[in-house]
Amino acid sequence: MISLECPRLRFEADLRPLLGSTFQPTGFPDIGAVEFQRAGYEGRSLLVESVQSMANRLEGTAWDGATRRPVELLAALPYVRVHRRDDPDEYLTSSREEAHRLASAFIRDSELDGRSMVDVIRERLNLVKDTPLDYPRMARALLTLDPFCLIHGVFFSRKEWLGQPKFPRAVSAVIEAHNVQQVVSGGRKADHVRHQLIGGGGSSEGYGSVPFHRIEWTAGEIKAMFVVDVELLRSYGLGVRVTELLVAIALWEIRTLLSGGLRLRTACDLEVVTGPEDLPERDELEARIGELIAAERDAFGDGPITVLWKG
Repeated sequence: MISLECPRLRFEADLRPLLGSTFQPTGFPDIGAVEFQRAGYEGRSLLVESVQSMANRLEGTAWDGATRRPVELLAALPYVRVHRRDDPDEYLTSSREEAHRLASAFIRDSELDGRSMVDVIRERLNLVKDTPLDYPRMARALLTLDPFCLIHGVFFSRKEWLGQPKFPRAVSAVIEAHNVQQVVSGGRKADHVRHQLIGGGGSSEGYGSVPFHRIEWTAGEIKAMFVVDVELLRSYGLGVRVTELLVAIALWEIRTLLSGGLRLRTACDLEVVTGPEDLPERDELEARIGELIAAERDAFGDGPITVLWKG
């Protein structure tokens, strides 16, 4: 069994570049790479992967992109599949792939058995005028729609969803690098056909040989850090075994992400040097998850829910 006594479970892993010693951090429009001064450190620090991006990567460990379905271990848990109304056999997306999960526009603007999903979600969550939000009741409803919303969060922000309930993510992660230095290099895009830009298209159209520069980084240390908010999941009052299942899935995602490689970008391929010793092994987590899903089958719906997008 996984202990639920600790309010937060914290894990760290030391990383390094798999190839060479440089890496490419995440970047943001008009900002670029995020540098900062970490308290107690003389050197500069760098955000390698943001909390938002790590949430997507963790959730992605449970999804099989080739089959466009959950991995076999978690296939029995419900989620919403979105198909095109004009062609019900055409799969579009799902609550496991959409950034806003059940609050996605594709789900919101879909129908289930001829009823708007806005109404379906409002009724299942019991969003009633002049009535306080009942988070334990809403959490039980989310178990029958997509329990991953309790792990990775969901915000029902539309005015039709009275009270706009928000479920914070229960698992968070970030990758940071410390004592960093820039590595400035460059290259040249060569054109072996057009040697002179005289007439016709130029470099803006993709012709010609174009030099470029690039900035990568080295670091004294790179750390991946994870937190699972057990106290938050306990607050939903779902019972010991369901809560343990949600925690176990979060731990499985962390273990799977660290075990499966961390190729974050073309020039950012990281490997684990030292992993978290207190994080259960993957086979142990998989065995426990299987037991808990079988034991709590009545708390969940009957597999995937298919809705038809009206767009």
